[in-house]
Amino acid sequence: MSRPTGRPAAGATTPATALRAPAPGWATEADVVVVGSGVAGLTVALRCAAAGAKVTVVTKARLDDGSTRWAQGGIAAALGEGDTPGQHLDDTLVAGAGLCDARAVRTLVTEGPGAVRRLIATGARFDADEDTGEILLTREGGHHRSRIAHAGGDATGAEISRALVAAVRAAGIDTVENALVLDLLKDGSGRAAGVTLHVMGEGRRDGVGAVRADAVVLATGGMGQIFSATTNPAVSTGDGVALALRAGAEVSDLEFVQFHPTVLWLGPEAQGQQPLVSEAVRGEGAHLVDADGVRFMRGRHELAELAPRDIVAKAIMRRMRERGAEHMYLDARHFGAPMWERRFPTILAACRAHGIDPVTEPIPVAPAAHYASGGVRTDLRGRTTVPGLYACGEVACTGVHGANRLASNSLLEGLVFAERIAEDITEDITGGPRPAGAASPAPGPAPARPAAGRPGAAPGGPPLLASEARYQIQHIMTHGAGVLRSAESLARAADRLDQVQDEAVAELRRDGKTAEPGVGTWEATNLHLVARVLVAAALRREETRGCHWREDRPERDDAAWRRHLLVTLRPDGALDVRSTDSEAFPPPTTTPRPETESRP
Repeated sequence: MSRPTGRPAAGATTPATALRAPAPGWATEADVVVVGSGVAGLTVALRCAAAGAKVTVVTKARLDDGSTRWAQGGIAAALGEGDTPGQHLDDTLVAGAGLCDARAVRTLVTEGPGAVRRLIATGARFDADEDTGEILLTREGGHHRSRIAHAGGDATGAEISRALVAAVRAAGIDTVENALVLDLLKDGSGRAAGVTLHVMGEGRRDGVGAVRADAVVLATGGMGQIFSATTNPAVSTGDGVALALRAGAEVSDLEFVQFHPTVLWLGPEAQGQQPLVSEAVRGEGAHLVDADGVRFMRGRHELAELAPRDIVAKAIMRRMRERGAEHMYLDARHFGAPMWERRFPTILAACRAHGIDPVTEPIPVAPAAHYASGGVRTDLRGRTTVPGLYACGEVACTGVHGANRLASNSLLEGLVFAERIAEDITEDITGGPRPAGAASPAPGPAPARPAAGRPGAAPGGPPLLASEARYQIQHIMTHGAGVLRSAESLARAADRLDQVQDEAVAELRRDGKTAEPGVGTWEATNLHLVARVLVAAALRREETRGCHWREDRPERDDAAWRRHLLVTLRPDGALDVRSTDSEAFPPPTTTPRPETESRP
């Protein structure tokens, strides 16, 4: 189905649950607004621009400062001799612990090799054999084949980001940096009509404004900052998931937060982003050991240190409890200095910066929040349950990852589904793909700004949380909903999160005051909403599956729980939690076009 190209209807509005913020003081227009500048967002932007669409990219920090930049391990695809998409599918389904949507996984592994080759054609340079020129492939946890392509040894994400940013700049795509997205704009029919955002700086676009567009693509990355220790950058505050919830979209599987097993342990008081010690280090033969040098992964899984991440993280936590220790060790001294310097220069530098030399001593490691397997629910074309709103990358839940993401599938998912979104948008908005360089339709008259006081300035709107609440939320989530969970710990976390909100509501009712709108208060409020959803889903799922480990429900229960939990936010701020009938996602009710598993 195609829709006439034009600007959103006048009087575009934001939801009643929107963040409190000043009315937009400036506006710009596009066919497509992409929120996020990682592999997913920039791929959508490039593909849409190549089809002739006018694109604006909004990013919270600098264009090259998203989560993709921090990816060390690599990108998984069946590129090697003897490897097949079918084998990649099997490994992904096993890691997903019975909750992968098989159609989505088949799409990923079938279209993945071609997507990687197109990424290379965009300018990304992967490590290759000096003699043959063939891409070097390694193994990571959960993979039975060497299928991980990497760049710069352990700087794969940085190289992908470099190539895509360069391509975006060369294409002259409009970008808005240092901008926090606030809420979705909708037209009179309930369709996405753009976003409101706050630009942190001075210039033509400063403060709260709006980008009006026929299609909105969320590619905002993760939400790791809801925990005290994470591998995610400081900007990963769940903004996209929170926006989607306030807009009425469904989110799913938020209880499945992957804790990376091997994160550099910096001490019990360390907070915020922690240095990652890539899975690839174990893929090259490093051993997990306790303080006595015992390899405790032997006998726990057929792949030992290369077992899926949830299994390794649980084993580390159990060994820590058995030994009364705060961390375990990763021993790769047998690599020698030349291999460390050639294969893992980034990790080597990070360890040495913190006083640890992996060449001569084991690395202290412990699990930390790493990746959200759940997010905004989409179909195979990235469409959410809100018309005109798309999601891809870590902010999305496509069904690929199930209960536990297979190592290095995240960059591939971003690529594959970004291309599918771009195809859908260019068909829907422009009436079919157009050749590169084709002129965009002339813009129609600019619509009226959203009514003054929106988003979020109505007296009955929800209050903002103080910036300091961020640390309170992180403490609550780390102790109540971290690697080890139980009904008791989750119920306590839910109560404490309610108290944080209740105190803000009471102050608003008593004094008519709320925290001042600003980046810190908006981020804290987003974190709180995402934390509420995660805890509600984790309480509801009364089993252990993948990276959701319930100590009080230690067994997997396929009869009752081989299904997804879908969460929406009601206008009164309450959460509506329901389950699907099976591990397959039902199609979004707004999807008019038939689904296909993969493109020709």
